[in-house]
Amino acid sequence: MTTDLHDEPFEVEVMQSDLVFDGHVWDVREDRFRYGDAELVRHYVDHPGAVAIAAVDDERRILLIQQYRHPIRTRDWEVPAGLLDVAGEDPRDAAARELAEEADLDAAEWERIGAFAPSPGGSSEVIPLFLATGLTRRAEAFERHAEEADIRPEWVPLDEAVAAVLDGRISNAMATIAILVAAERLRDRS
Repeated sequence: MTTDLHDEPFEVEVMQSDLVFDGHVWDVREDRFRYGDAELVRHYVDHPGAVAIAAVDDERRILLIQQYRHPIRTRDWEVPAGLLDVAGEDPRDAAARELAEEADLDAAEWERIGAFAPSPGGSSEVIPLFLATGLTRRAEAFERHAEEADIRPEWVPLDEAVAAVLDGRISNAMATIAILVAAERLRDRS
């Protein structure tokens, strides 16, 4: 194995791309494209993208929020996150906006610690992951609606959050990845 292990962008000839479902948040597309000698058709969720934030305080606790998610009928534990749904918004700025909206927090330091594609075989969604530190409470709380109205925040020691992931008690992909990557990034920092 090479030490230069990384995903590689790859362009194919897209012969036709049609919108087959125009959704409220994301769409479904059908693409006909050439790959090698084959002509393939694939349907996928055309997603605007999102950001996820591992907000870690000075006591090495990570902020988790519990929120209802209708497709899986669960109030799952997540990290603050949100859609890239503001035209032209930089992902780091979107992360700051989402941290303020979901947790009423600002961060003095931001570090991009990775990105992930939750379902690359069926969705165009790519989620940049940010580590937010130097956290301060905002003077005014954000007004939340719908599923966000009863968000339950919890500051969890990072080691306990890692144990919850490894024990299978947290299954949200964003939370799982954010917890494990943040713990690894912060392991040797004082």
